[in-house]
Amino acid sequence: MPPVLIIGAGPVGLAAALFLTRRGVSVRILDADAAPHATSRALAVSPRTLELLTDSGVAAAIVAEGNRVDGIRLFYDGQPLATVTPDWSRMGSPYPMTILPQARSEAHLIAALSALGVAVERGRVLTCLNQTDDAVTAVFADGETLTTPLLFAADGAHSVARHALNISFPGDSASQAWHLMDAEIEGPPTDQVWVNFGVGRAFICLPYAGKTVRLFTFGQPLIDSIPRDWRLGEIRWRSDFTVSHRIADRLSVGRIALGGDAAHIHSPIGGRGMNLGIEDAWVFSACAADFLNGETSCIDDYDRLRRPADAAVVKTIRAITRFVTDDGFIANTAKRTLPPIATRFPGLINRALRVGMGLDHPIPLR
Repeated sequence: MPPVLIIGAGPVGLAAALFLTRRGVSVRILDADAAPHATSRALAVSPRTLELLTDSGVAAAIVAEGNRVDGIRLFYDGQPLATVTPDWSRMGSPYPMTILPQARSEAHLIAALSALGVAVERGRVLTCLNQTDDAVTAVFADGETLTTPLLFAADGAHSVARHALNISFPGDSASQAWHLMDAEIEGPPTDQVWVNFGVGRAFICLPYAGKTVRLFTFGQPLIDSIPRDWRLGEIRWRSDFTVSHRIADRLSVGRIALGGDAAHIHSPIGGRGMNLGIEDAWVFSACAADFLNGETSCIDDYDRLRRPADAAVVKTIRAITRFVTDDGFIANTAKRTLPPIATRFPGLINRALRVGMGLDHPIPLR
């Protein structure tokens, strides 16, 4: 039987290749880019993701290199509101939230695949997809045509596969620009997330390697958002982006399935994007393995299982993002008053943290 094709070698495609290979399914993973990306938008590796990657050894590698999060400090206009200290053991996972640049998480996934004899085929640009009841045909820019029993498309927000299937991608986009930067800074805690709200703005600092941090902001220039007692050193990377919240109308059609940004996108608040996509990869691998073993309804189960879960997360993150970016009186009053009150109710805090940890829903496998 020809191997299952995976289009896209970001963390979602790499995870799908790893999960399938470990289930005994032959794969080929192809990516349009000539080399892995050196910069990273995703940083947070959730406890749920680490659980899924435990048996492959990738979780241990990420935890060993990454920076664990032991607290979240909340401020309003620089004035302390509350410090949240998660009890990870009560979150239902043996792992903490871990901060590691996406490029490094990808490197660990690539190493695990290489140990199993699977290499990413780079510079392979998908141009066209066709399918019958029996197979999928993928055509590439170099003229090669590949036939596969199943195809998993993790080819990003502008997915060629999604367009080829004529699947709509409804949702909304915000005009407000977000700014991000990786820089060396002296001053912020090395094991805690720092969040400073203001009227129509927010500033977030994620420490991930020594003095190197990831900074996010909107509503104010990034440099102006840095606390005055912090000392900014080398700026390693910076970028601007706008936020969209979208989910595909369907996550699978016939023998083709969508995962990661090809299926859903949302703001970086909550750190769910990459992690939600790796959940997609896990569920697809289970459905695909069963399908190839003769349970013919299994690939249809992928959409039934994943779309409601993905849609719920996109809806939640959209609501949180709107609250955080709202510059109205009621929203800003809530940002000032709710955190100190919430810290008196650990159950409420744990429930909120489960959203970011990826532990807010189970992963049903049929």
